[in-house]
Amino acid sequence: VLLLQVLRHEEFEEGCKATCNGPYDGKWSKTMVGYGPEDNHFVAELTYNYGIGEYRLGNDFLGITLVSSQAVSNAKKMGWPLKEVTSGVFETEAPGGYKFYLEDKEQLKQDPVWKVTLGVSDLQKSVSYWSGLLGMKIYEKDEEKQRALLGYADNQCKLELKAVGGAVDHGTAFGRIAFSCPKEELPNIEALMKKENQKILTPLVSLDTPGKATVQVVILADPDGHEICFVGDEAFRELSKVDPNGEKLLDDVSDCMFIFLLTRDTCKIQF
Repeated sequence: VLLLQVLRHEEFEEGCKATCNGPYDGKWSKTMVGYGPEDNHFVAELTYNYGIGEYRLGNDFLGITLVSSQAVSNAKKMGWPLKEVTSGVFETEAPGGYKFYLEDKEQLKQDPVWKVTLGVSDLQKSVSYWSGLLGMKIYEKDEEKQRALLGYADNQCKLELKAVGGAVDHGTAFGRIAFSCPKEELPNIEALMKKENQKILTPLVSLDTPGKATVQVVILADPDGHEICFVGDEAFRELSKVDPNGEKLLDDVSDCMFIFLLTRDTCKIQF
């Protein structure tokens, strides 16, 4: 429907020490999808924990907005449910209930992903954190609608903060927002958060990916517990190169899982 590309796929035998896959200890995988290379596009990391059949969604992640008339057209042709929420903007859901908002306009050339929306309990407090501490520029702020639009650059995906009228519930899905920055900035980010008595979920740590680059990260939490990962850009550029075999790796794993499920279901019928 959305025409996102598989950029890379990786399998892990045990849980991530920085809880990249949530509070699960078993085997898991991640698949990076986007409209172009991670170096200059917003990408989504789809995390699959083996053996976990579903997650309870909260009101923390409110959706991703894409500018793409092609996605709207695809959804209509495929019979994918669409609901027009404002003129030319359609709401749809990915499997699992995650919301996407599709603007029926010509697809942006730099990156069709326009914004990611997070729910917050106190708009001013959250804006102060993301702008004052993390250095994001405020592009828009609407007190009446209780929303604000922030970002690090004009040509990059924006972060929208939207008040939910109460406490933020993270459910059991455990998502996070990630940014790359020069590796030398990571200790400074950690030191600033300590100085300001802000929550650090994972102090500066190195994370391994089998057969690929090792990256350094610091993981924070904002006033509502939204997880924020800053990753050293130098190693990340090496790790995040588009893998031409990414889609095949994903297909191979999916085929194996299908064969396993088919065999398991057949056994159930037989016995």
